[in-house]
Amino acid sequence: MSAFRVIAIPTKAAQAVRETLASPFAEHPVHREVARGHGPCRHCLQNFRIGEENRLLLTYDPFAPLGAPPLPGPVFIHDVPCERYAEDAGVPGNLSDQSLTLNAYGHPRELVAREYCLGSELEAIAGRILDRSDVDFIHVRDTDAGCYDFRLERFASC
Repeated sequence: MSAFRVIAIPTKAAQAVRETLASPFAEHPVHREVARGHGPCRHCLQNFRIGEENRLLLTYDPFAPLGAPPLPGPVFIHDVPCERYAEDAGVPGNLSDQSLTLNAYGHPRELVAREYCLGSELEAIAGRILDRSDVDFIHVRDTDAGCYDFRLERFASC
């Protein structure tokens, strides 16, 4: 089991986007298209089947639950309901060959470290970064496209 939780976008946000076709950030319009590129749905964290599945492009602020100022950007979700990725499921295996950027943030949302890796290296590198006392969480981003994928946090201590 991983030493951290994998935080996909909330189900409530994904449902609202599908119902309103408006982004949770500033209610920008959502764009629907047939999947034509790599990368996961930011809710279930499964890769889109290129040429087969429809996806929604929306503006999402991964810092929204963590305070201001905003840092919105484009992300994709399935256009039909999907199951949210389980926080305790570890690193999504479908990302093993994807180039990722790990942005580590401390208090108060200060960028304190950045590392680049393949998805197959993510667990080891993220574990090492989260061992640092000045790191509160990590945003995992697609290195090629620059967009947000998900957040990593330590499991709460008992």
